[in-house]
Amino acid sequence: MLSIALAGKPNAGKSTFYTAATMAEVDVANYPFTTIDANRGVSYVRTECPCLERDERCTADNCEGSKRYVPIELLDVAGLVPGAHEGKGLGNQFLDELTNADVIVNVVDASGGTNEKGEPVDIGDHDPLEDIDFVEEEMDLWLAGIVENNWESVERKSRSPDFDIDDVLADMLSGFGASPKQIAIVLRDLEYPDDPIQWEDEHREALARDVRQRTKPIVVAANKIDIAPEENVDRLLELDKPVIPTTAEGELALRRAADNGLIEYDPGDETIAIGDDVNDAQREALEGLADTMAEWGGTGVQAALDYAVYDLLDHLTAYPVEDASKWSDGSGNVLPDAFLLPDGSTPVDLAYTVHSDIGDGYLHAVNARSNREISEEYELEEGDVIKIVSTN
Repeated sequence: MLSIALAGKPNAGKSTFYTAATMAEVDVANYPFTTIDANRGVSYVRTECPCLERDERCTADNCEGSKRYVPIELLDVAGLVPGAHEGKGLGNQFLDELTNADVIVNVVDASGGTNEKGEPVDIGDHDPLEDIDFVEEEMDLWLAGIVENNWESVERKSRSPDFDIDDVLADMLSGFGASPKQIAIVLRDLEYPDDPIQWEDEHREALARDVRQRTKPIVVAANKIDIAPEENVDRLLELDKPVIPTTAEGELALRRAADNGLIEYDPGDETIAIGDDVNDAQREALEGLADTMAEWGGTGVQAALDYAVYDLLDHLTAYPVEDASKWSDGSGNVLPDAFLLPDGSTPVDLAYTVHSDIGDGYLHAVNARSNREISEEYELEEGDVIKIVSTN
């Protein structure tokens, strides 16, 4: 399961975002370090289910009228403060939690209502643009420190006749989620001395920054747009970075209202349908949220998760089935499973994702749309329905 981590300074709204996306109860309060131990839960990315093309819709629990929700892990990390890479505010502990994530959502208080330490101030008093590079910088410097602390080992290994810097760095940074392929790409683009003993701090910092960018890409959730000065949001959207306008509090209110039958709403919808069983105060609040959604195309919580997986990580959704004509499993369930795979994945990759035994016994695959056999080099596309034929 892919893992998305929520990061940012205290009081930016990470725990509210987490609760809205998982509907798991966590501590939410207006003071720094409400979260100490990371919260882990299951959330979902949203895509269009292929069942829309069929007379018989799918029977999956995570499909709502062709809106398919595919599970991912969501991690809520405690707020970071300036100097986190040096251990301030238990920063090393919190940064270490990010190593298991595939992608980061940097939750920023777009209202400017919290200062650089996450302490409450008047709306507009703090410039949220100062918080954009903050998480990146802390992560980069923290990783650079890890590289520095382990560099003596690299120097020792460099004396061996079979020394390969790609292999040594891949081994050293594997705990950060860096694959040998990613390390090779980073080193190809870097300028550095052949002898590790001649590396300077600038070389190690450049290595750390490039590795972080490739292994932990970041999308910004410009949170609290419902109370943010318009110029703040406009300036954030003008940045040369992925920024999603977000109201985590609004999403949480909508999810709870939908659970109570007050509105019709699915995560990621751009509109809501308000029922008749609401009082005047509830209607006023919901209509205000509807206005915010109309302005920004929704609450942004689902959009941020979707962007993180489908755009930053460049993943797609594939649907394995046993019956290519009915798009079902052996029990007749239509499109029961959905898997997220990197762009460029093949039917063999899908087979191994379903189960290692199925991958080991892979024979061939069938595209259920055309009912034709496809090669093992075929690159899967978003929404592909694939029958895998295996000896196991």
